[in-house]
Amino acid sequence: SSACRSASPGPLAAARAALLRKRAGEVARHWPLLAAGLGDGWPAAFVRWASGRPTTGSLRDGWDLARTLREQGELPPAGAEELAVREAGLRYDGHTTPRPRRLPAVARAGGAVAVQIAGRVRLLRPARRPPADFAGGARDTAGSAAWISD
Repeated sequence: SSACRSASPGPLAAARAALLRKRAGEVARHWPLLAAGLGDGWPAAFVRWASGRPTTGSLRDGWDLARTLREQGELPPAGAEELAVREAGLRYDGHTTPRPRRLPAVARAGGAVAVQIAGRVRLLRPARRPPADFAGGARDTAGSAAWISD
């Protein structure tokens, strides 16, 4: 009707923005490390990605966003680890519902490795090394500081 056509875009834009904020909150509940890694930029990053895309559910929306950010080189480290854990534990092709993996799987994220064996996923990180100028640390022949003491 003509009444619908003459309505200002303001209410529609406000409703659209509210729905995107709600959707961002739901995705953040499924992908807390991704959202935390993006910090204050989370809502804007999600809205940029989600605008014009229908939802496929919070889990899949977050997964697709994380993969997009990874491709763009913008995935924060915490989000990369969260994505690696998901990809080690579940099989997701970007189109169908994620399914548990039956065979062992490995996924990498920066310096961490997510390993799934028998349905359990573990995130393995390299041990932190003390700084080279560690107080009281004696150097070995390879130049590493000995930091374990009696």
